[in-house]
Amino acid sequence: MAEQQQANNPLHGKTLEMILEALVNKYGWPEMAYRIRINCFLTDPSIKSSLKFLRKTPWARKKVEDMYVEMLSDRT
Repeated sequence: MAEQQQANNPLHGKTLEMILEALVNKYGWPEMAYRIRINCFLTDPSIKSSLKFLRKTPWARKKVEDMYVEMLSDRT
């Protein structure tokens, strides 16, 4: 049953780093900073600093994951 639920989860099997890299490749840091107002996207952005912040900040991670799911749904 759990595998059935995961099959429909677009985040299943994706690391936070993979998600972040996909978003940066698609939108770039300026667009991401516009959509999600957090300093790690605004000031000297990098994957490493963003991962550090997002791993400690559940609300910000949720916004990034939601943005990723939205990006995936835009592709169809």
